[in-house]
Amino acid sequence: MEKYKKASKHIAVLAFPFGTHAAPLLSIILRLSEAFPAAMFSFLCTERSNSSTFPKGHQKHDSIKPFNVWDGLPEGYTHCLKRNPHEPVDYFLKAVPQNFKDAVDALVAETGRPIDCLITDAFYYFGAAIADELKVPWVALWTASPRALFSHAETEFFRRHVGINDPVDKPLDFLQGFASIRVADLPDGVVRGNFDASVPVLLNKMGLTLPRAAAVAANSYEDLDNAVVNMLKSRYKRFLNVGPSNLISACPVDDRHGCLDWLESHEPASVVYISFGSVITPPPHEIGALTQVLEESNFPFLWSFRGDVEKQLPPGFPKRTSSKGKIVPWAPQQKILEHPSVGVFVSHGGWNSILESISGGVPMVFRPFFGDQKLNTRTVETIWGFGLGLEGGTLTKEATTNALNFILSTEEGKKMRQKVEVQKELAYKAVQPNGSSIENFKTLVGVVTCHHYLP
Repeated sequence: MEKYKKASKHIAVLAFPFGTHAAPLLSIILRLSEAFPAAMFSFLCTERSNSSTFPKGHQKHDSIKPFNVWDGLPEGYTHCLKRNPHEPVDYFLKAVPQNFKDAVDALVAETGRPIDCLITDAFYYFGAAIADELKVPWVALWTASPRALFSHAETEFFRRHVGINDPVDKPLDFLQGFASIRVADLPDGVVRGNFDASVPVLLNKMGLTLPRAAAVAANSYEDLDNAVVNMLKSRYKRFLNVGPSNLISACPVDDRHGCLDWLESHEPASVVYISFGSVITPPPHEIGALTQVLEESNFPFLWSFRGDVEKQLPPGFPKRTSSKGKIVPWAPQQKILEHPSVGVFVSHGGWNSILESISGGVPMVFRPFFGDQKLNTRTVETIWGFGLGLEGGTLTKEATTNALNFILSTEEGKKMRQKVEVQKELAYKAVQPNGSSIENFKTLVGVVTCHHYLP
């Protein structure tokens, strides 16, 4: 613990262990550690999450040290496919905030250093109370889109304006920037669904508590959703877009399956790239529809498939399509989307995937599943104009064929590509020296390193 004794500041980071939360949070912490090398950052999350975020033999940074917190699971609990995937989340949320309070106390005792600043995933509304007890600034990091944050921050407002019996296709035209968004597009738990479920309760409390944060930082950039960004700035002490992180934090390219070489042999803007993220695999009938489209079309495709190819894809499909398709268990997504051969990205609509598609200048086709994905889909399609949601919202043969043909084979599809190219330029501009995200990050560093408690 010698490094803690020598450090000028001790900053505790509380990460959310599910979905793709911990990695984007760590990306920003890495940037902070580079900007403030005299500080030590203690990264608190569950053992299961930390083992993935900090794999053995891969030292992220000398000044960032992971610490495990209790995951809330009963003794002897085993993870398996037959279990409800939401079960570990529910157990964990019953354990917070006490598991983090205990971990912070143990951390201070072990390192001999009190906490000087508390950084948390924005989900953790209780960061405000812990920071108040410690008399330190609380900084919240939001890893999804600003529009999704606004939806959760203004849950009570939306519930006042949307009746329980209002049709799901009712437009939210009572709010600036939301006229083309419908009731059905809002995340579950805002105006529909089980308000008492653990995650909606967590997010509602977050929305009520975030104004107490010294700063709220987001993985986005000023020009992407400016009207919503300005509304958030009016609600928080400091709302700071500091992304896209994928354009700032360079990662080593892992192309173990030769995807980039494969792309070299294809025409510009011709390849269909498919990935539904690290958490989701579409249901079997949708997988079947998608494989049928890919087999019958002339479009070359690259599919980052996280499931079992032998069990989950139709028998013989990989072999029959090997002349035009490539299926891999892992792909360097950012580099693939930057390759000129890629013409469209078929995605679940996660925020990181959208930012990477913008950075590559690639239009999108969406099959959203949960969380903010429906809102992201509708926003990209109707407001930003460089993507399409599927007709009916699922992967059917007709809907998928129509969407791919539209983007890859029509003049309207070319216009979509031009629109995403405009956003690509704005994203790169934001991360240049003196760009808006770089200037916002300097402000964030100032808050995190401040010697005085910011009320």
